[in-house]
Amino acid sequence: MENVLQHLFPGIATLFVQDFHIAAARIFLIVLGFILAYLGFKHTLEPLIMIPMGMGMSTVNAAQLFLTSGGIGNLFLDPLVEQPDMLVNIMQVNFLQPIYNLTFSNGLIACFVFMGIGAICEVGFILSRPWASIIVALFAELGSFVTLIVGYKMGLPIGEAASVAIIGGADGPMVLYTSLMMAPNLFVPISIIAYLYLSLTYAGYPYLIKLMVPKQYRAIEVSQTQNNIGKTSKFVFIILICTILCLLLPVAAPLIMSFFLGLAVKEAEIEPYSKLLQETILYGSTLFLGLLLGVLCDAQIIMNPKVGILLLLGMLALGVSAIGGLVGGWMVYWFTKNYNPVIGIAGVSCVPTTAKLAQYAAHEENPFVMILPLALGANISGVIVSAIATGVFISTAFLVK
Repeated sequence: MENVLQHLFPGIATLFVQDFHIAAARIFLIVLGFILAYLGFKHTLEPLIMIPMGMGMSTVNAAQLFLTSGGIGNLFLDPLVEQPDMLVNIMQVNFLQPIYNLTFSNGLIACFVFMGIGAICEVGFILSRPWASIIVALFAELGSFVTLIVGYKMGLPIGEAASVAIIGGADGPMVLYTSLMMAPNLFVPISIIAYLYLSLTYAGYPYLIKLMVPKQYRAIEVSQTQNNIGKTSKFVFIILICTILCLLLPVAAPLIMSFFLGLAVKEAEIEPYSKLLQETILYGSTLFLGLLLGVLCDAQIIMNPKVGILLLLGMLALGVSAIGGLVGGWMVYWFTKNYNPVIGIAGVSCVPTTAKLAQYAAHEENPFVMILPLALGANISGVIVSAIATGVFISTAFLVK
């Protein structure tokens, strides 16, 4: 009778044969996945990521079954398979295995997302106030460097410390790419923590803005000169900067080229490519990125004693970066007197979330203020600075003994 029940309801039966902490973690992750999906549905968290991620998390932990090999697993994917012959066989069974191995584990999906982000960005926003944008973005990368030092001092290997530190750049694809390169054994929890925290910036950053920028300064109107930057100048700028960055930081070249390719396509007005990158590739990649992150939250995979440390370091990275960005905004204001310090939060390169948060915070105090173009300039600069930080971390990690 017991054998029959195991065959009829393997998802339930596996809970009773697994170790208690694994079974409890499965139940917790099923509930957490439901909560994340629901908060995405209510738009409390970012729905584009949280709905597929939450559903993947719930279903993969519910859909455990007894495998013919005698173990317990699922029919979604197995990220631990490495032998080529086993991989070929399992690709014919697990329906997400081909997508995982051919796009996720090699960083391709992160590059696809970056192409799409580039295609929706406007490089003219940087060129209108280039020094202000770059200064704010540099300050907003502070969390990455502080967390790198703290993580290393806490005993993490330099690769793992660098991977979680990049969360401070608030750029999900960048975190995914860095962790795959430097901490492949922890890229699943690091990536999940990154995307979870990035969604939480919706909730936390507005309070930080109000804490660090008094009401009268949030209401500052910024006079913006009309810079008629020609398309040729912008296109040449894109190609030159892309080439220079790839020359200096070849380890981050896939991400750098992907982002600037999107910018170049937009600037060249290649409509078929623009539509492909902005709609199909960006949203398709985001869907599968969220779904794969959720499916990778198998309790047997994600149970790692370092997860608690990663949670604290991820929070530290994003918190310090936000503070740094706002300090950068204050610096530009003090030197120019023609800047709204709130724009500093947009240096944290969660495109376009932090730019919209800056505009919303200013609009609350002054309905006539328009800082969104400058905030988007800081946003795009933040993406570039995060890519540089990624390249620097990967290139120099070997120097740390």
